[in-house]
Amino acid sequence: MDKYEVLKKYYGYHSFRAGQEVLIEGILCGRDAFGIMPTGAGKSICYQVPALMMSGITIVVSPLISLMKDQVRALNEAGVHAAYINSSLTENQIVKALANAKNGRYKIVYAAPERLLTPRFLDFAMNVPISMITVDEAHCISQWGQDFRPSYRSILDLVERLPKRPVVSAFTATATDVVQSDIMNILKLRNPVHIVTGYDRKNLYFEVVQSNKKDWLMVDYIKKHEEESGIIYCSTRKNVEKVYSILVSQGISATKYHAGLDGEVRKKNQDDFIYDEKKIVVATNAFGMGIDKSNVRYVLHYNMPQSMENYYQEAGRAGRDGEAAECILFYSPQDVVINRFLIDNREVRADLTPQEDARLKERDHERLKQMAFYAKGKYCLRRNILYYFGEQAPYKCENCSNCLSNHVINIAYENQYRTSMLSIYENNSKSDSYFSYTAKDNQNSKPLKSKVLSIQVPQGEKKVLYDDLRKLRLKLARTKGVPPYIIFSDKTLADMCQKLPSNKAEMMEVVGVGENKYDMYGEKFLKVIKQYS
Repeated sequence: MDKYEVLKKYYGYHSFRAGQEVLIEGILCGRDAFGIMPTGAGKSICYQVPALMMSGITIVVSPLISLMKDQVRALNEAGVHAAYINSSLTENQIVKALANAKNGRYKIVYAAPERLLTPRFLDFAMNVPISMITVDEAHCISQWGQDFRPSYRSILDLVERLPKRPVVSAFTATATDVVQSDIMNILKLRNPVHIVTGYDRKNLYFEVVQSNKKDWLMVDYIKKHEEESGIIYCSTRKNVEKVYSILVSQGISATKYHAGLDGEVRKKNQDDFIYDEKKIVVATNAFGMGIDKSNVRYVLHYNMPQSMENYYQEAGRAGRDGEAAECILFYSPQDVVINRFLIDNREVRADLTPQEDARLKERDHERLKQMAFYAKGKYCLRRNILYYFGEQAPYKCENCSNCLSNHVINIAYENQYRTSMLSIYENNSKSDSYFSYTAKDNQNSKPLKSKVLSIQVPQGEKKVLYDDLRKLRLKLARTKGVPPYIIFSDKTLADMCQKLPSNKAEMMEVVGVGENKYDMYGEKFLKVIKQYS
């Protein structure tokens, strides 16, 4: 099969996105590759397609268990045999997985960086043909990146120990020029195909809200988007608990995630969100790296993050399916004070000298300044983000709160809206200290009026079909024990409603329907569509 046949057979797509084909061609020609592509741009296809076409095994180094599980689960659903090696497996399971890989069952093996230099993994890697080593979330290898992990430094050690050097490819969504250079130097990439497709996520709307009534605004926003999935990021565990309590008191379907929770509770809460059992997760930044949930329609930041890298990575978990999504930052000057304190008082890292740690703190303070400039600035928010990552941008994007300021916040507060909302908060003030606002407070506040999401969800009669397809998807997902978006994305369901396929050939023209997916689910979805037709 050529690369187009692989793309259609396993992923259900007819054409590659920007940058994908160039990177794939480079890898297939034996060149190293380095791709900087925004979240949702299809980085995984850039290494998975060549991995399926190369003769040997591809090892993908990935930082989080949840990310590995997600990727392997999606590959297996698409008809590709893959495995992961990490601390969630017993030693016997690891032995079995590596034996299966050695016997040719798996073309792609995901591995945690901590596993690479263990005797068992080294024995495996030395005795099988390794075609490629892929470094996912490659910014983790740089101490100047936002998620530096010393264990990533073992990747080069593994590459240099192998009998024959494989192709080395690296991918990340966010890396400044300094971090990009660091990644290439540390990995010793040889004449890499280096692609930066751009940082812009055109489907994302950005907004900054400065208000001392953010609890009120947040609840109002969520209630207006009650059918949609969202993430709320908080800077501390205490704030996660506070926001979670607010949402639950308002009858909102929510769960929570932070490092202070028991491991099993964290896993259950994360699964509840991923499997659409809960619409919202309130979390610290410990949540979400590598989460592939494609239908997150909004990300709210209850507190300002410490850097633009962190903010853009977290905000970028919205709209991974390419459909419209919103990223709203609630800013308070107190956020800057707290973040300064956290930077100044963090423990000295054991892997750095005192001088290196001091330089890193200095750099973190500079990052914080840039983040505060974004939050307080009056210029186009998208332009501010893109400039930070060294990319040119138009003066106005017309899809952020600064460009659309007269459309976003009602300066004259609508009287009928205030009257209806006031009774809710007065009632809550009797039992919930978070909502102890007076009538005077409400009159002085300005309601958040976010841009209407232009999600391409079918309307009218086709909305009935869309809802029926979603119900079928949820039923199949629960039966198989996988997240609904692993079966088919919202975008795929919307395309079914648009094209109304009546047979296999027509269903195979739907975006995201590959051969294996059709064999497993196609007839079931066709049946629902035929009933509608």
